[in-house]
Amino acid sequence: MTAPLSPQEIAERIAEVMYANDMTSQALGIEVQAVAPGYAKLSMTVREDMLNAHKSCHGGMMFTLADSAFSFGCSAYNKMAVAQGCEITFLAPGRLGDVLTAECREQAQAGRTGVYDVEITNQSGVPIALFRGKSRQISGDIVPGLTPKDTAKP
Repeated sequence: MTAPLSPQEIAERIAEVMYANDMTSQALGIEVQAVAPGYAKLSMTVREDMLNAHKSCHGGMMFTLADSAFSFGCSAYNKMAVAQGCEITFLAPGRLGDVLTAECREQAQAGRTGVYDVEITNQSGVPIALFRGKSRQISGDIVPGLTPKDTAKP
């Protein structure tokens, strides 16, 4: 058993473990910028192989970026959490070379269910897409043995 950790330390440890096991995020060049309990900020540079027939970033790539941020945000408590449902609204196209940033924020947590909003912006801060995900905690910890210093959420 490890020494008790702060909620922030737990979120950072979980992000390290999750990223090491997330081959999709790694393959797409997604980078973790910041994490906290119920929060994650990830970024991705739009590459040529991410463009659709209209020469804009494929919606599936943007969905994946948002979904990854959602995953890191809702798992930051060291509880296994899966997507129960999610939706995305595209506001503007992502272009070749754009650095897209997905910022996930917890909106509600009730029992094992959570609601998270993710905003994707480009490097100029222009909103590109809005994503809402609903999570469900399932049994198990991501890293067994991590003990929080304080079990109350911040």
